[in-house]
Amino acid sequence: MPDQSRLNAPVAAPVTTLRGWLDNLAEHGRLAVIRPDVGLRFELAAISKRLDGSKATFFPHPGGHAIPVVSGLFGDRAWVADAMGVTADAVLARFSAAVANPLPWREVKSAPVQEIVHDQVDLLRLLPIPTHNELDSGPYISAGLLISRNPRTGVQNVAIHRCQVNAPDELGILLLPRHTLAFYEAAERDAEALEIAIVIGVDPLTSLASQSIAPLDFDELTIAGALHGEPIEVVKCQTNAVRVPASAEIVLEGRILPHRREPEGPFGEFPQYYGERAKRHVAKIDRITHRRDAIFHTIVGGANEHLLLGAIPREATLLGHLRRNFPNVLDVHLSMGGVGRYVLYVKLHKRQEGEAKNVIMGAFAGHYDIKHVIVVDQDVDIHNWREVEWAVATRAQADQDLVIVANAQGSKLDPSSHDGVSAKMGIDATVSLSAPAGKFKRIYVPGEESVDLAAVVDTKMGGDWRHARDGQGQRTK
Repeated sequence: MPDQSRLNAPVAAPVTTLRGWLDNLAEHGRLAVIRPDVGLRFELAAISKRLDGSKATFFPHPGGHAIPVVSGLFGDRAWVADAMGVTADAVLARFSAAVANPLPWREVKSAPVQEIVHDQVDLLRLLPIPTHNELDSGPYISAGLLISRNPRTGVQNVAIHRCQVNAPDELGILLLPRHTLAFYEAAERDAEALEIAIVIGVDPLTSLASQSIAPLDFDELTIAGALHGEPIEVVKCQTNAVRVPASAEIVLEGRILPHRREPEGPFGEFPQYYGERAKRHVAKIDRITHRRDAIFHTIVGGANEHLLLGAIPREATLLGHLRRNFPNVLDVHLSMGGVGRYVLYVKLHKRQEGEAKNVIMGAFAGHYDIKHVIVVDQDVDIHNWREVEWAVATRAQADQDLVIVANAQGSKLDPSSHDGVSAKMGIDATVSLSAPAGKFKRIYVPGEESVDLAAVVDTKMGGDWRHARDGQGQRTK
């Protein structure tokens, strides 16, 4: 269970605005300010991707546009911990606690995000929307939080959907089988449009909250409030009833149109392949509002920011899901090699034979995106892929420890699936409880962890072993 002592004693205050996060990144040497006038087609994404994982990027006047662009806001898991104001080992516990204790938002009458209003919508003229990958069908809004309201209950949902610019005031939107699509289908049955807002430029914790695996009619902005430690302030859109974060940078107010589909894609997605071109839903943008000095946020597909935003909320959800039935599950990790979605490592304090295989099946039930599950013992560091591979190589036998499930629901964005129908594979890489004592004992050099390298390495020698040998009079005959 989450360690409440860590949660109640954060190491710092959480970051609650995009601008505050940019200040934090700059303070820690994690923000690169790029020369002005970088091209919006490919060049911006190329620079961001080259710096991925080491520095976020800030582009003043890209393509000659007045609005700057930021990207790569989550380059590493440690950055997520900093944004939350906790230590790295408390990230999942902190996120789980926020999901369990949401804070309802607080509505205000006016907000900075409505300082500037555009009724004549021309997306590419008003906003610096980049084109990222070689075969992308055009400019995409990739980091916008799409907020919609259940037409039956009025409860909001927050998600990130890729949005292709189709026309000056229209976007093609990929809606996967999740809550936004459920709301849309309810509206479409009544021949009604679904009111939406696309919010661009929010603090990192609100972006993270948008990726929560929550039930229908659970507003993710309440999770963001819990992560902030105080309710998020929201303001009502000017042309519809959607409420948006008051401190956001840019808001596109609009509607997903009923019974209308247009070609969308391809687009470079998180599996690091292109999402295919097909007829998708269409949104009409009625108004754009933004701050006077707005900042545009973009996510480059498949970069660390993209993967971590999806991985961490899923990890927290999967850990809670597994612990309800297997309290001796110690930790989970969605590997970056598995694109933060498809490959799950599970650390288990194994108590009886067969338990690891039950955990594997429980993980498959936790989220349909999970494709491969590897269960290891408590001595394995699941955040180190070499340790996990070592466990598979030395503790698993394919004829005994492999679990395969055919024709299960998987990710529609997995190019090896058949329209989202996929095989699942689990590996039990735990030691048999009947193994002879000492057979699987890991080698260990006493004192290794306490060696002070600064005290024992002679930096003055610079690797000159001959001089070191001769100077000590230790000649080998």
